[in-house]
Amino acid sequence: MRYGLLALLLAAACGGGGDGGTSLSVSPLPAAPSLFVNWEDLSVHPLALTPDGSTLLVCNTPDARLDLFDATGATPVAAGSVTVGIDPLSVRARSDTEAWVVNHISDSLSVVDLPTLRVKATLRTLDEPTDVVFAGGKAWVSCSEANAVQVFDPANLAAAPVTIPIEGEEPTAMAASADGSEVYVAIFQSGNRTTVLGGGIDPNGTLGGQAFPPNAVSDPLGPHGGVNPPPNDGAAFDPPMAATNPAPPPVSLIVRRDAAGAWRDDTGADWTPFVSGGSAALSGRPQGWDLVDHDVAVITTATRAVRYVEGCMNVCMAIGVRGDTGEVLVVGTDATNEIRFEPKIDGRFLRVELAAVGALGPEIHDLNPHLTYATPTVPAALRVQSVGDPRGVAWDAATERGYVTGMGSNNVVVIDGDYARVGRIDVGEGPTGIVLGAGRGYVLNRFEGSISVLDLAARAETVRVPLHDPTSAAIKRGRRHLYGTHETSGLGHVACASCHVDARTDRLAWDLGDPAGAVKPFDQECLTAILGACEDFHPMKGPMLTQTLQDIVGKEPFHWRGDRDGLEEFNPAFESLLGDDAMLAAAEMQEFEDFLATIRVPPNPFRNLDNSLKTSIPLPGHFTPGRFSAAGSPLPPGDAVEGLRLYRTANLDGGVPGFNCVSCHTLPVGVGPDVHVVGVGVVPAPVGPNGERHHALVSVDGTTNISMKVPQLRTLYERVGFELTQSRSLTGFGFLHDGTVDSLARFVAEPVFNVQSDQQVADLVAFLLSFSGSDLPTGSLGNLTELPGPAGLDTHAAVGFQATLDGVRVEPRLAEMRALADANAVDLIAKGNGRGWFYDGGVFQGDRNGETATWDEVAGLAGPGTEITLTLVPEGTGRRLGIDRDDDRYGDATEADAATDPADPADHP
Repeated sequence: MRYGLLALLLAAACGGGGDGGTSLSVSPLPAAPSLFVNWEDLSVHPLALTPDGSTLLVCNTPDARLDLFDATGATPVAAGSVTVGIDPLSVRARSDTEAWVVNHISDSLSVVDLPTLRVKATLRTLDEPTDVVFAGGKAWVSCSEANAVQVFDPANLAAAPVTIPIEGEEPTAMAASADGSEVYVAIFQSGNRTTVLGGGIDPNGTLGGQAFPPNAVSDPLGPHGGVNPPPNDGAAFDPPMAATNPAPPPVSLIVRRDAAGAWRDDTGADWTPFVSGGSAALSGRPQGWDLVDHDVAVITTATRAVRYVEGCMNVCMAIGVRGDTGEVLVVGTDATNEIRFEPKIDGRFLRVELAAVGALGPEIHDLNPHLTYATPTVPAALRVQSVGDPRGVAWDAATERGYVTGMGSNNVVVIDGDYARVGRIDVGEGPTGIVLGAGRGYVLNRFEGSISVLDLAARAETVRVPLHDPTSAAIKRGRRHLYGTHETSGLGHVACASCHVDARTDRLAWDLGDPAGAVKPFDQECLTAILGACEDFHPMKGPMLTQTLQDIVGKEPFHWRGDRDGLEEFNPAFESLLGDDAMLAAAEMQEFEDFLATIRVPPNPFRNLDNSLKTSIPLPGHFTPGRFSAAGSPLPPGDAVEGLRLYRTANLDGGVPGFNCVSCHTLPVGVGPDVHVVGVGVVPAPVGPNGERHHALVSVDGTTNISMKVPQLRTLYERVGFELTQSRSLTGFGFLHDGTVDSLARFVAEPVFNVQSDQQVADLVAFLLSFSGSDLPTGSLGNLTELPGPAGLDTHAAVGFQATLDGVRVEPRLAEMRALADANAVDLIAKGNGRGWFYDGGVFQGDRNGETATWDEVAGLAGPGTEITLTLVPEGTGRRLGIDRDDDRYGDATEADAATDPADPADHP
């Protein structure tokens, strides 16, 4: 039946309970696809207690809700929930009655009135907010992708926020001093003072490859006299090179800045002249070039001045303050990626650490002191003591004890006032956030979807409370193979996710070659064989950037060189790289692959709300490469629409006559075409025995390896920060397989490409930053210069966009939101007054079965104290997120009716 506005108002006023005994014929909601969208976002500060300690606040990330629990008893009791934005990562209580929730995909803050369980305001932020703290009367919000902190005034929510730039990649977790005078921001991908020197086979572009970077490693003035690859054990290699192998190709080299400021490789050889000294030009750097190592940003709240703490670790995962001393505590991992060759680093390529930052700087403590790292594996009894992938830290000043959660190890380790390990508490799967109350601790088990309650005195878990968790079975089964440090490594402290952090990257390069390994015959499609044959894969391949795992299934072959047919060929790495005792069983590898197949690329921040390309994108942090004007000047704004035209039709690739960028990097995701060359034509490539695809490789542009896979081009905006036209750089690795090309501008301005001006460079950069994988033209098998590419598992740019209506302020983008929902580009839901609606087919379906309303009726419910929040959500998720939380086709209000009026059989499904 259809309810009008009056009936909806009455239902809202009555709290969504029964209908006074009126007999309703409850029928299931119309069948609709039920979808769970997984971005595999990080968890930052998902738990909080109200100041009086009575209410536990929980970010239920997969459910897009803030769950409340009565925390006055031994077991938390559910006390309601409120729908917030998409992927809530952090929550803080501003008072006993108000909480702020950070919504990562929605790029918003939900200001929640706790007594009434309503979102009273939605504040928009810069891209990918991650945390919030209150200090100095303001709210401070980290925006990871924007490299900024925004400052909001809680007393004037209508005021525009102040933006503070942060010199570091992905400012994420936050804390504040006890007196509110300082705010601390952990830089998630802060780096570890490593960078890469070019050493390629094609330093002058003679093979149609890159003219940059110069081949510094092969320079006879270098510390190894130009020997390339340089030995790593005196004048020899460890392990020794296989005598039957051909000579290895020249490769690039990773160097690390030591405490004295010298840049050294893994032999201790000094490359400082090539990095920052008098010979820096030989590596493409300006003299005096430096790599910032900002691990923590310290903001003075009174002046908003920023200073930085250095020398902690390269992935700063969580931050807190020690109440009894005021020290800032940072937990995370530090990689030793300058050490070459897989047999040398097996199981021992990083440390899990805590940095205690005092007046004299950081004091570093290994959180796994029982490990000596002398061998890649230890007995199981030692392995289970390890903590891996630390994601939460809390300090109990009364007992001088600290607590660190291990998301990969499913435990909480206890440390004393000297930061020594004094205990371990096993909890649920994927523990992230931790918050302490009076003698108790609460831990969010992200992967399991539960809360562990800890008895701090007994150092034991007392109870585990489940959350409503819509996460799919494939995700739950497969996650452990990515993150599980006890399950997949020999020392219990590392996993695949140690480098592929949150299924993404660590922004580092690694040389995982093996001098004693075997050459693998080339067995893939070589797209450019007419220009030179692709070559067999040498085991000494040189440094390779860590690649993202987002939407990789179906984009085979894998690795930068395409030397792995499918995921199954990575199985030996569990032994040879992680140090585990055995590989995964075939069924476990399938679980792993099924899980990876769920991970989507997030909304692209450079697209318009309707997902179209922009015609003017400011490009701060992008500089002229020196081809048409002096190097290092800011690029002008770029036109992504014009960039797409150049990419497709300008015959831009001068090194391959008749080809364009799109000829190799097919649309919509940028990967090579999945074709088999037959004579002078192509046909779709056959599917492999394990379902793998065969996207093409090329024999040009490799610089250090002839045979290279054509990589996908999405999320390139997350790779920026390496800059060699400037004297300071945020990261030591950029683009190409080894990270030696510093910027997108440099890459597209290479002599092999026929760009004509800095403006064309800017247009191409703008397009590449906007490369998300959807709403792009696709080619055809009949057009050899623009072949079709595979579809991408990406996300429409409007997903997560929110507007809270209060009957007073005018929301200028309502018409756009409605038009996108009408076009079925996204779904739209409305929440408020304890009710939910799903916009479907031009009308709103209510959360009581059979109830519908018009757009004007739902919007008309909004007023001060009865706000309505509209949210654009992924297509196929609107019914579950808006009106049917448990996805059983009986609306949330219908089920509430049944719970409050059990005597009325009409209310029961």
